[in-house]
Amino acid sequence: MIATELTFVRHGQAQCNVDGVVGGPRTCTGLTDLGRRQMTLTAARLVSEHEANPFTHLYSGPRRRLIESGRILADTLDVPLTISNTLDGPVHGEADGKPWHEVKTSFRGGPHAHPDQPWAPGSDTWNGYLKLAGEVLADLIHNHQGARVLFAAHGETVLATHALLLDLRAGLMTSFTVDHASITHWQLHRNRFDDERWMLLRHNDTSHLTPLASS
Repeated sequence: MIATELTFVRHGQAQCNVDGVVGGPRTCTGLTDLGRRQMTLTAARLVSEHEANPFTHLYSGPRRRLIESGRILADTLDVPLTISNTLDGPVHGEADGKPWHEVKTSFRGGPHAHPDQPWAPGSDTWNGYLKLAGEVLADLIHNHQGARVLFAAHGETVLATHALLLDLRAGLMTSFTVDHASITHWQLHRNRFDDERWMLLRHNDTSHLTPLASS
């Protein structure tokens, strides 16, 4: 039987993504027009799933691009949106608002490159973020047993979920692509002996965005 389900939608394209800057809480200005269209298509894709087996909870983090993405999902699916500060992305410190090219040049790579070092003064470390986000997700899973939970999430939250549920070791120099408005879907299966296993059904599913390719 399926005990619990987690569905993650990465936020749509944000202005900070187009501008190539670090979109921390201080400087995130929300979605672009394309990002809103992406999220509208994603929400429409989830309607039939929601009608067949309703989502019981919908969460977003506090940054503007997540809230805007979450509200599109909430309005389409008619599920209340809960904004949780614990589901925010990494803390960027003094890198907030700066061009990613400059941050990565100074750090000699992205946050993953030196996972136990802050990539800017006042920022998280990558392994530190994964640990904290994993603890938040583990607690959420514990408190939502039997639920179908939908997230408007950062790509980093999806990566933290994979690290937690796949039990990936710290510092592993491999990762996953997480595109804007993509869908990732995990299920917790429990057999008749009460053995449990997490199964990754979908990762980075963007098939619903095909109409945008010809627009």
